[in-house]
Amino acid sequence: MDSLNYKAILTVTFTLFAIIDIIGSIPILISMKNKIGGIREFKVTVIAGSLMILFLFLGEPILNVLGLDVKSFAVAGSIVIFILGMEMVLGVEFFKSDGDVKASTLVPLAFPLIAGSGTLTTIMSLKANYKEVTILIAIVLNLLIIYIVLKSLTRLAKLLGPSGLIAIRKFFGVILLAIAIKIFASNAAGLFQHVQ
Repeated sequence: MDSLNYKAILTVTFTLFAIIDIIGSIPILISMKNKIGGIREFKVTVIAGSLMILFLFLGEPILNVLGLDVKSFAVAGSIVIFILGMEMVLGVEFFKSDGDVKASTLVPLAFPLIAGSGTLTTIMSLKANYKEVTILIAIVLNLLIIYIVLKSLTRLAKLLGPSGLIAIRKFFGVILLAIAIKIFASNAAGLFQHVQ
C-alpha cells in the first residue's frame, strides 16, 4: 500500500477549505443563528459531511448514467470554481442564493451553504487529479474545522473584524482562481484528444 501523500492531502484540504469558505460565511452564519435562535452544530456538520462523502463515492456512477466522464466534469467544475473565485475577489454575486432562513437549520446551512454545488462539484473535479482516500481525509479535516467554527462563531467574528473577513475572502478567492486554472489545464488537453 502506498504511503499517504501529505502534500496532496494539504492541497486538497486547502482547496475544499477555500471553496466551503466557512470563515467568509461567518457573518451569514451569525445572522442565521440569531434569526433561527441557535445552530445544531454537530448535526449540521454530519449532514454536510454525509453529502460530501456520498458525492465522492457515488458521483462517478451518477456521471456514467448521464454518459459523462470525470475529465469532462472536472473541466466544467473548474469553470464553476473559477467563477466562485471571481465572486470572492471582486465582491460580485454571480450565483444568487436563496435567503430563506425560515426553513430548518439543516437546509440553508448543511446545504447549500457548506456542502453546496460548488463544494460537490469541486470534490468530483478533484477526483480527476487525486486519490479518493486523499479527498476523504481532506473532507474529514474540513468537517473538524467547520464544527470548530460553528461552535465559536461570535468569538471569531470579533477576532477577525469586518476588514479581516473581507481580506480572508479575497485571499481565498485568488487561491481558487489558481486552483481552477490548474484543474482546467490538467484535464482539458485529455478531453480534446477524446474529441479528435
